[in-house]
Amino acid sequence: MSSAPSAQGPLVVGVDSSTQSTKVLVVDAATGQVVASGQAPHRVSSGEGRESDPREWWEALCAALGQCGPVAREATAVSVAGQQHGLVTLGKDGAPVRPALLWNDVRSAAQARTLLERFGGPKEWADRVGSVPGPSFTVTKWAWLTEHEPAAARATAAVRLPHDYLTERLTGLATTDRGDVSGTGWWASAPETYDEEILGMVGLDPALLPRVARPGEIVGTVRGDSALPFSKGTLVAPGTGDNAAAALGLGLRPGTPVLSLGTSGTVYAVSERRPSDPTGTVAGFADARGAWLPLACTLNCTLAVDRVAALLRLDREAVEPGGTVTLLPYLDGERTPDLPHASGMVHGLRHDTTPGQLLQAAYDGAVHSLLGALDLVLDEDADRSSPLLLIGGGARGAAWQNAVRRLSGRPVQVPRAQELVALGAAAQAAGVLTGEDPGAIARRWGTAHGPVLDPVERDEAALARISRVLSDAAPLTKAVRQGE
Repeated sequence: MSSAPSAQGPLVVGVDSSTQSTKVLVVDAATGQVVASGQAPHRVSSGEGRESDPREWWEALCAALGQCGPVAREATAVSVAGQQHGLVTLGKDGAPVRPALLWNDVRSAAQARTLLERFGGPKEWADRVGSVPGPSFTVTKWAWLTEHEPAAARATAAVRLPHDYLTERLTGLATTDRGDVSGTGWWASAPETYDEEILGMVGLDPALLPRVARPGEIVGTVRGDSALPFSKGTLVAPGTGDNAAAALGLGLRPGTPVLSLGTSGTVYAVSERRPSDPTGTVAGFADARGAWLPLACTLNCTLAVDRVAALLRLDREAVEPGGTVTLLPYLDGERTPDLPHASGMVHGLRHDTTPGQLLQAAYDGAVHSLLGALDLVLDEDADRSSPLLLIGGGARGAAWQNAVRRLSGRPVQVPRAQELVALGAAAQAAGVLTGEDPGAIARRWGTAHGPVLDPVERDEAALARISRVLSDAAPLTKAVRQGE
């Protein structure tokens, strides 16, 4: 637990319920000062599937709030941000029918392919829901459940996303928001309504789904019988998905690009235009404010580079310039580019290649994928010379910063604020108190402030070399694993 002594304004709580843990911030709504914080873990199954018991998310939320001490009871509003895409199935008694299927459970890959074919192909899906659903999307998980566990599907009386589940435990009311629901695959992005044709195709009764709340709406109040240390009547904001919450936490304006360097990498920007990418590279998510959040994700980012460093027995910062080696770090397959069965690949080794140069090549391979996706995320009229906002676990690493600068040719800004998902949820909670735009609140808090690293000349030779190797290696990277 961490805490600070005093606050100028009302207190709000922002929650980040991620894959591995739940983090809570108690924030001064006037200044953005973090007054107290807490964190508690939850378990994820290993093996082919990735599942969690939603009740553990609730227990973690209670535990994390307990670490915040008595100031949590002083909070006047709360908002929950959560991991996207997860399928939560509840019975008539409100208890989970089975553990939640998480975003990184890819057992529904076959159902994703079938749904694409049944509903007119990728362009039809992109036009309809803004995205081409892959196995991470909730609609494919429901299709998998009805095929492999029909009894569980029949017992389901309510279908929720992770943040919906926690919000409902607070209020007793079934709500979601446009940012999170846009990642399900059953929400039509043009009319902003549930798509009953898609729901009918997968056999999901729309009555089982929550109401989609408007941005800025108060969706309820904390129930008096809640086990949480909130006062009865504490206002509850709509909440949202984790990426939309991070965008709120940065106070993003349209066209400002974000690179998030975590286990996986994401690139996104706020746009006033509804996205629709039939290639499936860009997910056409909504944001939590009424605009859009086109986003692309790479599976291999910091974890893959750290694995290469471990194999070489090097510190992750021990990179060296020079050399002609190229490393495609697709250790877990890859999502962007779409190479689900690819493995890591090294090309151009020489007698004089050093371990540090090979590690640098791993960074370059990961950044190449992210920057390629970024070009597709940004609107055509976006300023491509403005600073890239670098966030996530790798953002403060010099090797990551330098690789992004060298391969993008752009300045890089590293926000000082930590826990941007929880801060975004806190800004949303503050917004329901004051009626302000949560993005404007976050900008007033200065969450994106941080050092700006000057641009360097773009390494066109490295970019061309990586692109050439990727093109020449296409037959190998696209090979289907034996038996599939």
